[in-house]
Parts: sequence; C-alpha cells; structure tokens
Amino acid sequence: MTNHWIDLRNSDCILVMGSNAATNHPLSFRWVSKAMEKGATLIHVDPRFTRTSSLADIYAPLRSGTDIAFLGGMIKYIVDNQKYFHEYMVNYTNASYIVGSKFGFKDGMFSGFDSGKHAYDASAWDFEKDENGNVRKDPTLQHPRSVFQLMKKHYSRYTPDTVSSITGTPKEDLLRVYKAYSATGARDKAGTIMYAMGWTQHTVGVQNIRTMSIIQLLLGNMGVAGGGVNALRGESNVQGSTDHGLLFHILPGYLPVPSASIATLAEYNKKFTPSTKDPLSANWWQNRPKYITSFLKAVYGDNATPENDFGYGWLPKLQEGKTYSWLDIFDRMYDKQYTGFFAWGQNPACSGANSNKTRQAFSNLDWMVVVNLFDNETASFWNGPGVDPRQVKTEVFMLPCAAFMEKEGSLSNSGRWAQWRYKAQEPPGHAKPDGDIMVELFNEIRELYKKPDAKSAFPDPILNVKLDYTAQGKFDPHAVAKAINGYWTRDALVGGKMYKKGDQVPAFGLLQSDGSTASGNWLYCQSYNQDGNNMARRDNKDESGIGLTSKWAWAWPVNRRIIYNRASLDLTGKPWNPKKAVVEFVGDVKDGKYVSTKWKGDVPDGPWYPLKNPDGTDRPDGKKPFIMKVDGVGAFVGPGLKDGPFPEHYEPIESPVKKHPFSNQRNNPVAAVFRSERDVYSTPSDRFPIVGTTYRVAEHWQTGVLTRWLPWLLEAEPEVYVEMSEELAKAKGIRNGEKVVVESARGSIEAVALVTVRYKPFKILGKQVHQVGLPWHYGWVWPKNGGDSANLLTPAVGDPNTKIPETKAFMVNVRKKAEV
Repeated sequence: MTNHWIDLRNSDCILVMGSNAATNHPLSFRWVSKAMEKGATLIHVDPRFTRTSSLADIYAPLRSGTDIAFLGGMIKYIVDNQKYFHEYMVNYTNASYIVGSKFGFKDGMFSGFDSGKHAYDASAWDFEKDENGNVRKDPTLQHPRSVFQLMKKHYSRYTPDTVSSITGTPKEDLLRVYKAYSATGARDKAGTIMYAMGWTQHTVGVQNIRTMSIIQLLLGNMGVAGGGVNALRGESNVQGSTDHGLLFHILPGYLPVPSASIATLAEYNKKFTPSTKDPLSANWWQNRPKYITSFLKAVYGDNATPENDFGYGWLPKLQEGKTYSWLDIFDRMYDKQYTGFFAWGQNPACSGANSNKTRQAFSNLDWMVVVNLFDNETASFWNGPGVDPRQVKTEVFMLPCAAFMEKEGSLSNSGRWAQWRYKAQEPPGHAKPDGDIMVELFNEIRELYKKPDAKSAFPDPILNVKLDYTAQGKFDPHAVAKAINGYWTRDALVGGKMYKKGDQVPAFGLLQSDGSTASGNWLYCQSYNQDGNNMARRDNKDESGIGLTSKWAWAWPVNRRIIYNRASLDLTGKPWNPKKAVVEFVGDVKDGKYVSTKWKGDVPDGPWYPLKNPDGTDRPDGKKPFIMKVDGVGAFVGPGLKDGPFPEHYEPIESPVKKHPFSNQRNNPVAAVFRSERDVYSTPSDRFPIVGTTYRVAEHWQTGVLTRWLPWLLEAEPEVYVEMSEELAKAKGIRNGEKVVVESARGSIEAVALVTVRYKPFKILGKQVHQVGLPWHYGWVWPKNGGDSANLLTPAVGDPNTKIPETKAFMVNVRKKAEV
C-alpha cells in the first residue's frame, strides 16, 4: 500500500476491484464506511455480486481476466474528456518525455520482440536523449512520440462499446464508473483503489496494477491523502515477508539478488546503482552500496571485511537467465531435479496451481520436512487419494511449530506498519517457535560443515554466517529486530556526531558503505533504534487531522505514512488540498524566496526544498517527488516490465474467446507457460465452456490448515462448493445443494452446487458466457467429506514479471455427480 488503512476515510471515491474487501478485509470497511459517511462514492467491479457489491453505490460486473480492457477504457475516457490533473501530470510524471523512434506497436505486439527468445528487448522502448544524455521533453504534450500522445493513441482503441463487448460489463455501467472515478482528478478530490488477488493472479497481473497506476497518475491521486494504489494482503504479514526477501530475486529491502556472472561487490554496485544527471532527482537508489554493504555486515558480522568484499562472494547467486519462482520449483521437482524440500508454514499440495502436478512432484523427492501445526495434505501426500504409499520413496518429517499467538515478534501490515505482538501462551507439547527450530537446525548443519570429513567444497557461506540471536538458549526476536534495524560496528564520526560501536543506527540516512554499519534491512532502519522498539508504540493520538497516528507502531520508511507525499504539494510546497494536507513546506521566506527548510505533517519524502520559491522562481536545490525513480517522476511508460511499456489486453491462457477485438495476439506473448505432460491447457471448446475462478471465504484461512480443524468455523463452511448462476444451473439441470463435479483439463473435484443470483451470465462478443467460482480452502485430510482443493483445476501458468499463477481465470465444465 502506498497509503494505509485509516487513510481510506480521506477518499472521495473508492474503487474496489479484484477484491471482495467487505468479506475478506472487513476492518478495511470501517474506514471505507467513514469515507462514505462523508459523502464518498464506493464502486465495486467484480464478476460476482458480493457483500462489497451490496454496500457499493455503483456495482459493475466483468468477466475474470478482462481488467486491463476495463481500465484501458477508463484511461481513454479520462484523456478524451480532459479529466486529468494537468498541472500534476506535466510536472510529476513522464507524460512529456519523448520516446525513441524504435518504439512501435502493431496488432498486439510491441517493438523489440524476439520470437526465438520469447522475450522483448526493452531498449526498443527507450526515451530519446540529447547530446548530454538527458531525456528530451515536450511540456506542451503535443509531440507525436511524447508519452502522453503515445498513450492516448494506444488506448484510443478501448472504446466503451469494444470494452463492453469483451468484459461483459454493460456500457452504461462502464460509463457510470468512469464518470464517478475520473471526478477525482481535481485539486480538492482524491480517489483510491483497493485490490487483491483478483488482480494479481493472472498472466497479466503486474500490468493490471500498472494500468491503475497510470489512472492514478493521470488524476493526481498518488501521494495524496485518500489516494494511492493499495493492495489488500491475503495474510497478516505478506508485506513484511516480501520486505525481508521472501521472493527469490530480492534480498531484504528489495536489493537485487546477484547472478553468478556478477563476481564482485564493485560489479554489483555498478550494475544496480542508477545514476542521473538531473540535479532535481533524488535518485534514492544511488544509496544502494550503503544498503548492500550494511546487509552483508549484518549477515556475516566480523567475518565480513573490506579485504573479502564484505563476504559478497558467500552470498547465494542466481544462475544467469534462470528463475526460481514457486512455479519453477515445482516444475523442476516434477522433473526430478530436487532431492529434498522444506514446506515451512505452507501446504503446496493445496495452495499451488495445478495441484495434481505438485503432489506427483513430491513423489520424486528423497525427503521432505513439513513445519506446521497440524497434519495437512502436503505432509500426508503419500497417503492421499489415488496414491499407493508403497510406491512413494519420499521420507517425510513433521516438525510441530508454534502458532502466531504462541510466539513474540513483529508483523508488517498492508499499510507498511510494523507492529510488535507479544506471546499469549506457551506452545503445547513439543511444538517450538519457528525461530527456535531455525536456530537449532542451523547450528546442527554448521557442526556438520565443521567436521574434517565434510564433503562440502565451499563451507564458507555456512561457517561465516553470524547467528547469535539467542537469549538463555532460546531464539530472541528482540535481538533479530535490533540487527534488522542496524547498529554501528565500530566507533564512527558521521555528520559531526560520534556514534559508539554497538549503538543502534538512528535511521537509514546514516548507513555507510565502508562497513561501519550493519543493517539486516535498510527499510526497517529506525524500527528498533536507540529510542527503543518503535514497533511496540501504542499512542493513537492524531495530530495530523487526517489519521496519520504517527506514534502508533512504526511504518517504513522512516515512519512515513503516505509515500511519495511530496506529490501532494504544488511546485512551491503548498498542498493541492489544504483541507487534507499530508505534508507542507513551511520554511522561512525572504524577498519571495525560501531561506530555510522546515516541514510539517507526515515525514516528507526527503527534507529538500520544493521545486519553486513562493514567487515562482525555480530552485536548483529542490527535488522531484517520486524519489525512488531515477528521474524523480511517476511513469506512464517505461522499460521495466517484461510484457510491454503500456498495459495491453490479452486473454487468459484459458479463455472462452478465440479472438478478441483489440488484436490478433490472443494471449500475453511472454507469459510463463510450462510444458510438462501434466501441464495441459484447454482451448475454446464445448468441453470446458465455463469460466472458472477461485476466491476466499471469511471463515477459512489459506488452505484451511489452521481453520478446518476448528469446529465452529467448519460448521459455518463445512465443504467446498461451486457457486453458479440460476441460468447455468437450469441449463445443466442442477439444483441448489446437489453434488456436482467440476472439471478442467488438469483434474476434477466434487463440490456442492450453490445456486445464487450473485452470478449472472455475461454477454461476450454477442454470445452468452457463464462463470463459476470456488473457494480454495479445502483438502482431503480433514474433514473427510469436505472435498479437495480447487487448485486441482487451475493451470500452472504465470505472469512473466512475477511468475504468480493464473488462478483467477481458467476454463471448466460442471455436471451433476450422477452423470457419467
């Protein structure tokens, strides 16, 4: 989230898309309701009429997998009707940039595509530069290759009639949404988006979010109170786990994981540290050498020295051109490329797309360790439906671990607030907190590496790790939190102030690249400093008037509650909307010029002067607001994504549509598609004519490992069901409550038919198309008659940027169980 939960109350228009927030994020609706009490409009766009829809002022249905078409139509509406915030757009985005002459787009494909590599060369989308290496610009936005004009041309095809024909959204509903949301493109208005997995789990998942980011930049909704692009996480610490390097391609603090070809720290810094000649750009990633060196010192401690590149050579490296995503892991496991696997706090037998493939892959292992509270489908895969245990060689070890209320530590919520939680009780029996299991396991592994007969050719990465985060023999979360924050490794004089060895670093602005500081994650530097555990703060006083509550817990970075908040100001540092000011520059003025720096409100995105003085003259020491971008501005177009500089509508890999109206390119040309014999995909046919999707229910959590064992929750949602329209049920001869079979090209499950009015047939390109939905929280271990995972149906295909699987749009058939 760029903003935070409480900030939802500041919105004038709230668009919920790709989410049933009222059901699955109910506390968010406390703040949505506050906004509506003050006159805000709530819009819900979803294939199914849900609890969120019932609370909305405007509900618009759409077929799963057509979000870019829907939002592309909104971009066209905003541009054609000049609803954009012109002053914001010209100064704070790259709308005026001139794109190079190599750029092109034809029939669904951008220039630079290499059919042999199945990839784009992003240099074909580079900006045109002058003799000094600066991007050429046209502030009038009239140049035919300006970003604004190219964007206008690109989305000119997304007319309401065309969008309606492919999304199934009635044209009148489209226009109601477009009109209501585009009204936020004014100084005194703000609109926000609340999205979840309904946007991300597609082969165009990243581009779904990019499309909305374009809309927010057009309307000036980034950095302002009540604005932003806000992700609703599916678990309590998804934000925190991502911040701390859960994904294969990032280290903690979003530092890139090096590939094997980057041999030295100097090469790493050269490759990943951006530079700019623009004095008005903060280019915050220029500090990356400080962050990576401090990270290495935190990992390897005193063993990391300048002489050994601070241990850079011990860091794990990626094989060049190879990815290690969830889908990749199980594809290689299926191909017998792994011998062992840790399933820590997860249940891949139910949570992974194409779960039959995942379950079969487990049989190719020698061993598997499952760390969890209860038995589950992964731990007992060898005894599952259709499996002969005598034919499975995999040895499974089950380690019982503590539940969240049985251990102490921090969580980072969707709004980037890190909040400390305390242990409520001791874990039962032999169960241990994850930290204790990890410490004990690592110590045992390290002892094996120390033995003279150890067969490892390279023990250094194991032997040199600093792991002393225990107190009285137990894992100490406070010690880890302090190491994540960072500390001085030696006495140092910085900025005229002396810091002693062992002192906590006050904030990331003081991290150094010379090894004098260690920090496990630069973003969290300040979370546990000399002031104490800032994540444990519980002062809910609000001095801002807009709900910043800056002394409740701690938000990264540096307790900033709304990121890119300098974009909430005009060029002179005054709020676009003084009634909902996030920050304001209040430096002293003499002769029309600022003569001192002073800010009030939220922690600003940097302490610099604004771009202009009160008299309108330029300040060479000001900075542009989007400080994490090299050029300091928000991007309508850029070369950073693998599937194009502009979001373009492509059908899901499985779709009822043979040809869509935007181009002859049916699917994302660079989608991650796997080709094992278990990876089977359907084409538009009578065999699988129905769009399927998966979703959550409030009573169960993830694959249900924690919640299916609780009788009161199981009573509320006892078994898997498939929700369908009355029209589809009538056509199939299915009555509410009957057992049915739902099948795809990959598998089938039995489910209870839930016949409701919440689904309605779509009219797609003149034909009727049905859609059904299934919750994915079930598995065969318990309850015995509760059904199995909906992910037996979903395809293991992914977004090219993230490899997230496309589980929100696939093709199925539904029939009565008695039919053969």
